[in-house]
Amino acid sequence: MYRYFLKPLLDSCIALVAFIFLLPVFMVVFVFLLITNSGSSFFYQLRPGKHGTIFKIIKFKTMNDKKDVNGNLLADDQRLTKVGQIIRKTSFDEIPQLLNVIKGDMSIVGPRPLLPQYLKLYSKQQARRHEVKPGITGWAQVNGRNAISWEEKFQLDVWYVEHQSFLLDLKIIFKTFKKVFVSEGISQEGQATTTFFKGSSNE
Repeated sequence: MYRYFLKPLLDSCIALVAFIFLLPVFMVVFVFLLITNSGSSFFYQLRPGKHGTIFKIIKFKTMNDKKDVNGNLLADDQRLTKVGQIIRKTSFDEIPQLLNVIKGDMSIVGPRPLLPQYLKLYSKQQARRHEVKPGITGWAQVNGRNAISWEEKFQLDVWYVEHQSFLLDLKIIFKTFKKVFVSEGISQEGQATTTFFKGSSNE
């Protein structure tokens, strides 16, 4: 009952209230990024949701679009702006995703939505992360976030799918606030975010 009825209802209500509450922060970040990114405050990208259905995610843009002499985007750590670093440390870049939750593409809690090209790289077990809606935060995020390996991350995602409950979601939300406060696990060592997934080493 929780997974199919109560959770979607709570997602919509919490996301709407949170967005209204955070609107002043939203507007301040929007203006700062509008200036530092030369008119571009938002980052849009296609991501797979429940059952692999593709949707467009929205986040605050924390990296610029600088390219090398060959026209390729520079590495993430070279494009991450100073303002972007602050916004990412505070996780303010995730605020616009509340709109994805209100729209019904995402949940407050669930496996993080990754890139569409990863769909064909998952093992059968790893693909189970798409049995539920992706979330703004999740079990993997409060147990290492980007600082753990892909295999560990997917194991945690599937564990969440199998054990999803109201109390677990509540625990994840509280742990998320703690993680944001101490800025733990934001990136892998030597990376601005995380490395690309190239397939399971167990296959």
